[in-house]
Amino acid sequence: VDEVRRKFFGTLYNPYSFFALYANIDGFDPKSEAGPMSERPEIDRWVISLLNTLVKDVVAAYEDYDITAAGRLIQDFVCDHVSNWYVRLGRKRFWGGTMDTDKLSAYQTLYQVLVAVSKLAAPIAPFFMDRLYLDLVEGQESVHYVAMPEYDETVVDKDLEERMALAQRATSMVLALRRKAEINVRKPLSKIIIPVIDAHVKEQLEAVKDLILNEVNVKEAEFISDTAGLITKKIKPNFKTLGKIYGKQMKEIAAAFGTLSQEVISAIQASEASGTGYVLNLPSGDVTLTKGDYEISSEDMPGWLVATEGSMTIALDVTITDELKQEGVARELINRIQNLRKSSGFDVTDKIDVKIFADGQDGEEIAASLENFAGYVAAQTLALSVEKGTLAEAGDAPEVEWNDGSIRIAVARK
Repeated sequence: VDEVRRKFFGTLYNPYSFFALYANIDGFDPKSEAGPMSERPEIDRWVISLLNTLVKDVVAAYEDYDITAAGRLIQDFVCDHVSNWYVRLGRKRFWGGTMDTDKLSAYQTLYQVLVAVSKLAAPIAPFFMDRLYLDLVEGQESVHYVAMPEYDETVVDKDLEERMALAQRATSMVLALRRKAEINVRKPLSKIIIPVIDAHVKEQLEAVKDLILNEVNVKEAEFISDTAGLITKKIKPNFKTLGKIYGKQMKEIAAAFGTLSQEVISAIQASEASGTGYVLNLPSGDVTLTKGDYEISSEDMPGWLVATEGSMTIALDVTITDELKQEGVARELINRIQNLRKSSGFDVTDKIDVKIFADGQDGEEIAASLENFAGYVAAQTLALSVEKGTLAEAGDAPEVEWNDGSIRIAVARK
């Protein structure tokens, strides 16, 4: 119960709290006329498409009295797509000073999602969803007196859903490689390489390339069709699934897997993407390999980390240049300053002056970073000025953690 409270209810409260904070600041009116769906940004059209797919699946689950399936579908939508993707990607859209078309679309979309979720989950979380619904919709007595959302096929875009799923998958893989290399996401990296054999998949990834790069903080993505001499893949059979069908051939299958070339492994991986399966010709008879019959992994290259998940392989350049290091320091400073803004009780629109106090190697790194990225730090923190001083000048400025020690940062509201 506590896990569900944290994972689902706690996660759902976060986008509601985010929405309520900025909607109250901007005076958003839920009754304002919504722009045509076709003219909304792609991220809005994606989450509305996914929401309607959810409506269809959840209502079908309820009608089959499958309460567990309904609950898990709603939880996955809220946690994986609304909170961890839509709101996180769109935060800056709510920060602007004017209610332009893009900002209004963001408000209307998130409002529509939250209201729909409150209705969908009302049968299995009656009290929480009633409170959520009444906090969102004025003049209503209860969520339990309104009808379930209706499925709207006209706004469902399966091609867009597929494209965004690829972006989410690629992002997850790169972030996992960063964790493996112990390089946090605030430190920029230069390049990822994604081998792509299927032309449709390449087109879909090209369309979301910038989104992926922004999420993983990498400068460039290169799509290649030939991995020979660059990425070495390994494959091993899944004896559990293959044994059920080809039990007598398993010894021969295992031996054949040990001799497969890089070209054949790539072809097997490509067959998974197309869903056709790959036919392995053996003396004792053909063996058709489908998803789940094998596991493909990749070896790391010097200066690169490589990951394979299903039909997707990604290589990440983990070499950090001086310029990348300076930008990483700037991002770390932004994080510390934003935390100080929050702990000081500043409003999200307050302008500030910032002074950073550090000595030694920390001071040298920060000074070098500010020489090139002071304007970036200022823009991200609403700072009118960003200056550097020594610890002797710090006075009672708050102490913040930095590398293996600490520095001091003074943040003054203007």
